[in-house]
Amino acid sequence: MKKLIKGATVLTLGAEAPFVGDILIDGSRIADIQPAINAEADMVIHGEGMAAMPGLINAHQHTPMSLLRGFSDDLKLMDWLDKKMLPAEARMTPEDMYWGAKLAMAEMIKSGTTAFADMYIHMNEIAIAVEEVGMRASLTRGLVFLEDDGGRRMLEAMDLIRRWSGKAEGRITTMLGPHSPYTVPPQPFREVIALAEQENIPLHTHLAETKEEVRMIREKHNQTPTEYLYQLGLFEKAHVLLAHGVHLNRRDIGYLKGMRGGVSHNPVSNLKLGCGIAPITDMTEQGITVGLGTDGAGSAATLDMFEEIRAAAWLQKLDYGDPTKLPAKEALRMATAGSAELLHIGHDTGTLEIGKKADIILIDLRKPHLQPHHDLYSLLSYCANGADVDTTIVNGNVLMQGRRLLTIDEDELFKQVSIRAKRIVDGV
Repeated sequence: MKKLIKGATVLTLGAEAPFVGDILIDGSRIADIQPAINAEADMVIHGEGMAAMPGLINAHQHTPMSLLRGFSDDLKLMDWLDKKMLPAEARMTPEDMYWGAKLAMAEMIKSGTTAFADMYIHMNEIAIAVEEVGMRASLTRGLVFLEDDGGRRMLEAMDLIRRWSGKAEGRITTMLGPHSPYTVPPQPFREVIALAEQENIPLHTHLAETKEEVRMIREKHNQTPTEYLYQLGLFEKAHVLLAHGVHLNRRDIGYLKGMRGGVSHNPVSNLKLGCGIAPITDMTEQGITVGLGTDGAGSAATLDMFEEIRAAAWLQKLDYGDPTKLPAKEALRMATAGSAELLHIGHDTGTLEIGKKADIILIDLRKPHLQPHHDLYSLLSYCANGADVDTTIVNGNVLMQGRRLLTIDEDELFKQVSIRAKRIVDGV
């Protein structure tokens, strides 16, 4: 099926300057991008007054945590985790995970996110939700090795990979997910790394999110968390997605130089939990790829990636005392091409190019806060929000048009969420 977007202001986020033009979609891919395209199409999408750009890509998420939004705010991370999150998560059923993931996806689609990286448990239910809704996702079963579970977690992780890699019209990819340096001892971590290298599977892990983590690893291993992972061989061969990377010194950044993959910067969650500001300017200056993520709604509250773009840019300017740090276009590219590289799908998405997957969003510019149009990169980075997204297309399929979700029944979703969320947190 062919679709034609007509008359939009196109931001490819490549070398081209924005221009008014058309985008032809043939099946799941972009067939042409030109100032004017005269072609027959089964569906014409009128883009006048709108900006067309690559869909935003959330490089670090925990989708079922959307059921815990607003439940445990204004707490320190370890209190938030031990006293609220873990007890509530222990009550969540696989069906709760499915509906929590759907809630997160509804929010992401309505705020312009077309792909995301997820780490959680009961990933089969999340994969089913992804398949039904139509988004693109990199799915990871989180692995914690603080107690002996007879290998159950690893079996679940490999079952996810074998069952879902490449499924849902190729929209689902998978990774191995050793949770973090403080939840995975050296030997199990080495075994997961060896398996990833042997099977050519990417890895997704948390790194240096808090000062407490740095202190714990220093006391136990006399190393920084980054040095700990470096000595285990994490950065030698595997493609690695590192979430957070807040507390990295210059030596740590040196360990990451040349790695395959990169760091997901999650500024809103890091701000809200008082974790700190990641030194992403220092990372990019060393050639390390940086993408943007939200973390779960249980910590970040919002899954609006435009909030992350704005926070990332402004925090670097503040942290370095230099307003030239992380300019608008670079921040947008972190949320698109940068995140795509982290998910290992940069060959297929992250920019608008002929031959790439048609993961496209249309942003309605006909609003007071999006006028005038001196610099569209600045406008979208510093002024836009998720509610400005009119249309979301993934893999050539329209998931939202005119702010109306086409693959999710919002009434049923809200009904399910209300009942399940109350049961999960009651008394915690």
